[in-house]
Order: sequence, then structure tokens, then C-alpha cells
Amino acid sequence: MDIIKVEQRNEQAKAKQLRRAGIVPCCVYGGGLTDSISIQMGQQVANQLFREKRVGSQVQLELDGRMIPAQIKDKTRNFMDNEIEHISFQALQVDQKVNSVAHIFLKNADTVAGILEQMLFEVPYAALPKDMIDTVTVDLEGKAVGTVVTVEDIPEFQNACVEVQIKPDSMVLRISDKKRASQNEG
Repeated sequence: MDIIKVEQRNEQAKAKQLRRAGIVPCCVYGGGLTDSISIQMGQQVANQLFREKRVGSQVQLELDGRMIPAQIKDKTRNFMDNEIEHISFQALQVDQKVNSVAHIFLKNADTVAGILEQMLFEVPYAALPKDMIDTVTVDLEGKAVGTVVTVEDIPEFQNACVEVQIKPDSMVLRISDKKRASQNEG
């Protein structure tokens, strides 16, 4: 679902009315746009979007036959009924760096012999749209107690085209000895 069909939003309609009708108000701004554009999409489309993508992901917005390359910049969710209330998109330009975040996922976490502590779940960075990173997977299979993984240890962040916006030696995760962890608690 990299192409999302959206419609121009009626500026006269209140956001609350739209939400009651199953429509999520959105906006797209920046990039080559002269003004921000108020858009909308159905609640089901928004839910599907966030099953496949997350904040920082690249998408193509189709508005009246026009394709707008964008990234998901922000979403607001009503936690009472778990409905998405608003989505902000940032339009992208091929030659303009954009700030984003890469989400960190752990693979084979259940194979770790010690206590796994994940300190970072996303890493902020800047890159051109062609170099953007959506997710990074760290495979923990075979990782021993005492293992420490920092941002600079992850190959995707060693790319010269990606400007990491936190210290490269920031700790992503560590695997501690179970005995030592229980002694520290006592």
C-alpha cells in the first residue's frame, strides 16, 4: 500500500463531523508545495495504512490524479476508541534532505540466554528520499551475554548518505547476565 488515494477536504466541514462519518482529516505540507493541502481519507484506509506503515514511512498520495511523494510525519490517535484522528504528511522533493526516524525491530529475541534490554526503538536521521530507511532489523541469534549493540554497529546507519542525528555510540540494546540482574534488584 504505497499509493494512498486521498480527497481534497471540504474546509467547511468540521473535523468532528468528518470523524463521525468515518473520515480521517489529514494534511500534506512542505516539499515543493506552495501551501499546505487539507485532505481526507476513510478510517479503514487509515487503519490499513498503519498496519503496513508507520511514522517516517514513505508513501505516494494520489490526489485528483496527481501523485505527491510524501512521508508520514505524524498521527494522532484517540486512545478511548483506538481510532486515528488526524494524519500529517510531509511532501518530499528528490533533491531535498528530510528528517525522519528509522524504527528498530529485534529478530530472534526469544533465543537470547540473558536479559535483553532495548534502549532505543527508533533512530532519528536525515537523508534524501532515495536513501530513507523505514525499519532496521537487528538479528539476535547467537548473541552472547555481555553483547552491546550501538547505533554505529547497525549497517544501515554506516551509510554516508544517512546523517544519524544522535550520537553514534548511543546504546540500542544490551544483553545482561540473569544472575547479575537479579543481584542488582536485591
